[in-house]
Amino acid sequence: MLDADHLTALVDELDEAEQSQHQVELFSRRFPEMTIDDGYRIQQAWVAKKLERGRSLKGHKIGLTSRAMQMAAQITEPDFGALLDDMFFAEGGELPTDRFIVPRVEVELGFVLSRDLCGPEVEISDVLDAVEYVIPAVEIIDARIEQVCRHTGSPRSVVDTISDNAANAGVVPGGRRVKPDDVDMRWCGALLTKNDIIEETGISAGVLGHPANGVVWLTNKLARHGELLRSGEFVLSGSFTRPVPAAKGDVFFIDYGRLGSIKFRFA
Repeated sequence: MLDADHLTALVDELDEAEQSQHQVELFSRRFPEMTIDDGYRIQQAWVAKKLERGRSLKGHKIGLTSRAMQMAAQITEPDFGALLDDMFFAEGGELPTDRFIVPRVEVELGFVLSRDLCGPEVEISDVLDAVEYVIPAVEIIDARIEQVCRHTGSPRSVVDTISDNAANAGVVPGGRRVKPDDVDMRWCGALLTKNDIIEETGISAGVLGHPANGVVWLTNKLARHGELLRSGEFVLSGSFTRPVPAAKGDVFFIDYGRLGSIKFRFA
């Protein structure tokens, strides 16, 4: 376990990296004894630092929900991060490219809660009962910690990603709001187009068999940290496409079929 001084130093590194748009070296290489719990301690301390500066917590995100991504990261469960107020962008607008370092776009569903959810024994029926509506949502992920070690060429570890707020950087909600029982959420599909070229397609069952299972996992996982999901929170349930790189000038259009669409441009 990292001591308090090292934890504080790494939080400061992340904070500076985000503000300067310069990535820092892999935490996992410099501290090979780091654990997943250390990663969440760093993440929580970084989020707390932002909240002290006036940001507000709007929800949570779930990552690494697909089997392929878990195998690539050599883990057996997803991870999670915090969504803050300044991470949300309007559909149809422009995203400031200079807010990010290496932005990538993922296709997801967002869940908005009408009541609190508290683990550790929450089931999918509890989640569906607690959801006010489901809405298409695009996540912008980023990497304040380098993705590949500059010295060895080895990829980052899951503890790096968790420390880095599970790579979260932005959210673009849009399309049509639906009640959980209005659609079969396993079969919500999307076409991700970048600059008029379809780059990715996906079906939401790729998220743990049903995207609401992501919220089940998150609620029960948060209980281990003494936390819960609160009424009004926005929860990103996990991507069902691979991340697509973005650069200044790129125009994205994500077609969710009967659930509508999301469009935005990196400016």
